[in-house]
Amino acid sequence: MSKLPYSFYQSHNVNDLAIQLLGKLLFTKLNGELTGGIIVETEAYKGVEDKASHAYGGRFTNRTQVIYKEGGLSYVYMCYGIHHLFNVVTAPKGTPHAVLIRGIEPVHGIDIMLRRRNMVLLKPNITAGPGALSKAMGIDKSLNAKDLLGDEIWIEDKGGVFPDDQIVSSARVGVDYAGDHALFPWRYYIRGNKFVSKPNK
Repeated sequence: MSKLPYSFYQSHNVNDLAIQLLGKLLFTKLNGELTGGIIVETEAYKGVEDKASHAYGGRFTNRTQVIYKEGGLSYVYMCYGIHHLFNVVTAPKGTPHAVLIRGIEPVHGIDIMLRRRNMVLLKPNITAGPGALSKAMGIDKSLNAKDLLGDEIWIEDKGGVFPDDQIVSSARVGVDYAGDHALFPWRYYIRGNKFVSKPNK
């Protein structure tokens, strides 16, 4: 397997890293069940200076402490008390950057994903959106703070690269609380991919 090395996650440029994650494959192996998909949508969160980040202003709590650790860990939290959201912790220790994975194109274990999502037919909404993809991949808070070079959740580089003209940057989703920072074009997605969560132009 070609798991991304720790060095990949150490970049201080969280936006560049969010773009680089497009085309990589996210995998989980839980109770012997392997699922995986191509990352097609991400969002960058730039730590203490980003009003949309959980670490804005240096906020440090039991929940956020993992994003202050060295890049290469998972950060999983619950949104609205319903959805689990999976983030990649990036940057060196002490710099709380993270990339939210918002959409994947299913590749491996699609039958398992369908069962987890209570779906019969493969449709884009199976993994379009961070809550949907987490449910399909079996991601919940038990996978928080996991080593992304471990055997439960990891990201591989299979050599998939999207040309620049296929990558769109737009405002992040659901961060109205961040005021002017809500307008930053720090959401990245693959133009025309049906597994992207929101209007895909």
